[in-house]
Amino acid sequence: MSKKHVFIVGLNDFNLNKLTSLPNAQECEFHAALNISEYLSDKRFDMKELIDLAAKRIENADVPVDAIVSFYDFPTTLMVPVLAEQFGARAPSLKNVVKCEHKYWSRVEQQKIIPGNIPRFAAFDPFDDLALEKLPLDFPFWIKPFKSFLSFLAYRVNNENDYIKVLPEIREKIDYIRKPFNYLLETYGMPAHITNMKESFIAEEIMSGRMCTAEGHVFDGEVEVYGIVDSIREPDSSSFARYEYPSSLPQSVQFRIADIVRRVISGIGLNNSVFNVEFFWDRSTDHISLLEINPRISQSHTDLFEKVHGVSHHAVMLDIALGRKPATLENNGEFKVAAKFMYRVFEDGIVKKAPDENQIRQIARELPGTIVIPFYKAGQRLSESLYQDSYSYLLASIYVGGRDPSDLSDKYNRCLEILDLEIEHDEHNVTSADILA
Repeated sequence: MSKKHVFIVGLNDFNLNKLTSLPNAQECEFHAALNISEYLSDKRFDMKELIDLAAKRIENADVPVDAIVSFYDFPTTLMVPVLAEQFGARAPSLKNVVKCEHKYWSRVEQQKIIPGNIPRFAAFDPFDDLALEKLPLDFPFWIKPFKSFLSFLAYRVNNENDYIKVLPEIREKIDYIRKPFNYLLETYGMPAHITNMKESFIAEEIMSGRMCTAEGHVFDGEVEVYGIVDSIREPDSSSFARYEYPSSLPQSVQFRIADIVRRVISGIGLNNSVFNVEFFWDRSTDHISLLEINPRISQSHTDLFEKVHGVSHHAVMLDIALGRKPATLENNGEFKVAAKFMYRVFEDGIVKKAPDENQIRQIARELPGTIVIPFYKAGQRLSESLYQDSYSYLLASIYVGGRDPSDLSDKYNRCLEILDLEIEHDEHNVTSADILA
C-alpha cells in the first residue's frame, strides 16, 4: 500500500514522536514543511518568506501531497489553508480560519450566533490618544491585540493608570504580529471592512469562573466535541498553573458547552477542521462565556489525551486532513487522569541553574510516563523570550499521568524536588524548593 504523505507546518521532536506513535502512523510518511525552530525566534515573521519556504519544501519532496497540517498557533494555522489551496490538499478555508482567529471579527460573528454567551467588546486604536475615553466599557476590562498567541500583549486594565502604564509596550511591540497578520489578510483577499480597520486592539468585559477547553472537529459539516480539558489558573493570576483531563465540570455544564460549540462552529462556517474552544463557567450564576476559538488541536493537550485514551488527538487531526471521519476515542490509556503543569515564576531574572538531562532521566525512571520540557538554559534572562504571557515566565512544561488529581499533584511536587533550578532576581534568588514551599 502506498504511503500517505503528510506535511507538517511547524514540526518539532515532541509532536513528531506523538505522530509516529499513532496506530495509523505506518500508513503515513511525515515531512516538515517548516520546522518550529525556523519561525519561533525573536526575529520578525516574514510571512511571504515563510510561505515560500514551506511551498518550496513541499514541491521539492516530489511526492503526492495528501495532507498539510499544523498544531501550533500563529503563523502556522493561517499558513495551512494557503498551502492547502496551492497544493490541492483538504483544509478549511482561510476566511473561516481568520474568522476564528481574528479576535474582533470572531466576536462580531459570535454576536450573531450566541449573543448571550459572549462579553461586551469594542475595537480601539492604541495609537489614538483619546481611545480610552471612547471605549463604551467600564473598568475593569481586558485589552488584547486582534491577533496574538500565548497572551502576548494581553492586559487586564483595572483603571486609567493601568492603561497608561502598558501603552508604551503595546505601541513598541504591536507590529511584531500585526504586520505579518495584516499581510496575510490583505494578500489573500479578506473583506475590506476587516483589512481596512484602523483599530488593532479589542477591549472586552471581564469574564470569571472556572476555565475549560472543548476539543473537537467538524467533518463534512458535522460538529463533534470529543473531550473537555480543565484550565486551572495560578491563585490571583490569569496565568495557567495546569491543564487537567478529563474535566471535573458537572456533566450538565459540559453538555451545554458542547451545544454552544456546535452552534458557533456551524455558524462561522468552519468545516473539515479540528478546533479547540475556550470557555468560562461561573458557578454562582451558572453562566457560560466563550473566550476564544482556535481552529487547531491544542498541542498542549496531546499528551493528556494519549495518557487517558491511549492515543493522542493528533489522530483526529490526521483523519480530518486525510478526509476520514475520526474514530471515537476509547479510554484505553495507562492513566485515569492526566495534567500538563506549567512551572513558572512571576518576576524577571537570570537563570543560574537549569534542569539537566540527568534530572530529566531520573524523573522518567522514577515517575513513568512523566515528561519534562525546560524552556531556558543557564545564563538566559527570562524576559529575553517573547513567548511568554504578560504576567509570568514559563520555565518548564511537566506532563504527568495518575490515578486521580491528588496523585497528579504528588508527582508534580516530586518533579520539583528533583529539578535543580535557580533564578537570580534583582534582590533575591528563587529555587525549586521555594516554589514547593
